[in-house]
Amino acid sequence: MAAVSIHSFYDPAQVAQEVATRELRVLQVFHGLGMGGAETWLMSLLKYFHDQNEYAPLRVKFDVLLTGGQKAIFDDEAAALGARLLYVPFTRRTLPSFVRAFRTILVSGNYDAIHDHQDYMAGLHFLFGAGHLPAVRIAHVHNPVLHITNYVTDPLRGLTSKTAKYLLKYFATDIMGTSLQVLNEYGFRSDDYPGMNIGAAHCGFDVTRYQGSHEEAHRELCSELGWVTTSKILLFVGRLEGTEGHYMGRLMTHKNPEFALDIARRCIAKDDRIRFVMVGDGAAKKLEFEARVNRWGLGNKISLLGLRSDVPRLMQGSDLLLFPSLAEGLGMVAVEAQAAGLRVIASDTTPRECVIVPKLVEFCSLNSTASHWADEALRLIRLPGEDSFTANSAVMNSAFSIESSAARLCKLYGRARCSLAE
Repeated sequence: MAAVSIHSFYDPAQVAQEVATRELRVLQVFHGLGMGGAETWLMSLLKYFHDQNEYAPLRVKFDVLLTGGQKAIFDDEAAALGARLLYVPFTRRTLPSFVRAFRTILVSGNYDAIHDHQDYMAGLHFLFGAGHLPAVRIAHVHNPVLHITNYVTDPLRGLTSKTAKYLLKYFATDIMGTSLQVLNEYGFRSDDYPGMNIGAAHCGFDVTRYQGSHEEAHRELCSELGWVTTSKILLFVGRLEGTEGHYMGRLMTHKNPEFALDIARRCIAKDDRIRFVMVGDGAAKKLEFEARVNRWGLGNKISLLGLRSDVPRLMQGSDLLLFPSLAEGLGMVAVEAQAAGLRVIASDTTPRECVIVPKLVEFCSLNSTASHWADEALRLIRLPGEDSFTANSAVMNSAFSIESSAARLCKLYGRARCSLAE
């Protein structure tokens, strides 16, 4: 998609009026609004502020700078919720035009804060905006350090990454992470960044969407997939495709769906009641996995659903979440599962900060075999279910509710003058 004229988004009179009515203006920076954890969080925030702004003493308004320059799955919804979307491609070739457009956006937007979700690269963005940056400048780390490892494929990218990280020390006011663990992995330690506000800003979501009856959702899901209601359902939610690499003697991708599929196959071989649902984007891998499942003769017991918008319902109807990720910034899918009262077996690389309901989460080493994971999964799936209402309430009262998340951001964006959601 071609870049849209920056000036077409800004009416100076409108901006002046917004400032006069005490509107808190924030520029969010993303590559694109695809189906990712940070992007899903942004959509939850947009909906929350859209619903709350009418009654709040201080309105919150987001503009979203999209450095990929292309439309994605959430764009139309974000615009409908009141966000201004600014498509400005950031590549080596477009660098001069990006800098000009970025500085124009900063001057015209009259922002209280900039919140950049592109890890180290926020340092470069802040450098390009020097002299026009708002008082609050937040760099947010969402992805595991594996993301940086996969990005640095040549010496120039390596130098760019190191330079961008160095620049954060001088241009950022806050460095936030989806977990304290991921901040440590990225090398953001308070001793190395004196005077910097470094801490966790967890992604929040609408916890009420995960309320409901397991029995009812289980019956509906079994009916949809043609399974008997006595089935025990394993669930995987995550991208099917990604950069492949050899880890611990196996070929894996970030979310590790192939390993999850192998675990499910072994579970089914040991207990005929087991069924497996795999949810996630990646058309090529979906076809590859379906062909494999058919070769195994398990097409009637394993269902690959692709992208779904009803993940909360799928979690309510399932009996165990398989979460064998190679690495996670936090592991939001595991938090969402707990909100639904769903047990989780997660890789031991997953930050422990994702645990809200300890009874529902167990960890297993990626050094262990698929057979060992299958044995652990079967043990967990045979345990009595936990009370989903209690689990949902625990997540509702945690830092992961959209209400808590929004309040945390308001304190960052507006500092002491923002009282929204407190």
